[in-house]
Amino acid sequence: MQNTLIRHFRLPALALALLLALLLAACQRETVAPTPGNPTATTQPLPEHLTLGNPSGATADIAQPTNYLLLKPQYALSYHRDRGIPNWVSWHLSPEWRGSAARQDDFRPDNTLPADWYQVQATSYTGSGFDRGHNCPSADRTSTVADNSATFFMTNMMPQAPRNNQQTWANMENYCRTFLDTGNEVYLICGSYGRGGTGSNGYATTLDAGRVAVPAHCWKVIVVLPTGTNDAARVGTGTRVIAIDTPNDNSLSTAWDTYRTSVDAIETATGLDLLSAVPTAVQQVIEARVDNGPTS
Repeated sequence: MQNTLIRHFRLPALALALLLALLLAACQRETVAPTPGNPTATTQPLPEHLTLGNPSGATADIAQPTNYLLLKPQYALSYHRDRGIPNWVSWHLSPEWRGSAARQDDFRPDNTLPADWYQVQATSYTGSGFDRGHNCPSADRTSTVADNSATFFMTNMMPQAPRNNQQTWANMENYCRTFLDTGNEVYLICGSYGRGGTGSNGYATTLDAGRVAVPAHCWKVIVVLPTGTNDAARVGTGTRVIAIDTPNDNSLSTAWDTYRTSVDAIETATGLDLLSAVPTAVQQVIEARVDNGPTS
């Protein structure tokens, strides 16, 4: 009887052992994102341009049309289909991204959007009194022609008052690139919020028959680090973080430092969670601070 029972249960026992082994292997392969309570957990590396976090938890899910993730080799962004502009654009700037490629000026619709979504056209801003304002600047992507060309997708644009785009914003962008000359790399997040701005033709709330929203404010957050690796973990309480929030108005000052603010203030205005991959204790310090460092 004993031998009969052993023979009867041998196959299920072997199957159970195999199942347990497979489950154990799966658990070992599974990665867990680090949290403040579990800082040593492992995770897959974040994409380069989301190293410091995904501010809105954007995903490439067509069921989320107001927070749709576009992850390009040159930058990452959260697109708002109903506003026709990005919520935010995030990118990494290091010497490797800079070269001698010329400005392409090939503004064009972004055909990587879902097929049934309206694609903002290169002519959508024509005659509006607003510039096609880059979020990720052309001059931050000059390593190759393809990299520069990628900054001219209309998903990387926002309607920007000409004085803001061509002077205030340009002055600040030029300053950001000087950090590369002193052994640094930079992480930048840029976006807009609110409704209605004043361009060269006056006040407007939308362009392109209502398909492109004109924001009231344009903002940017700049994190400066010495060149290195494991960047999110290297951000400390002494790291220089510059945050600016400018009115989208053609009469604003050309001195960008006039508009310095805190990351916390931008988060309050936008509802975003910026620098979320940085340790929480560090975030609490650097996001509350208003930069007072040099501006040229």
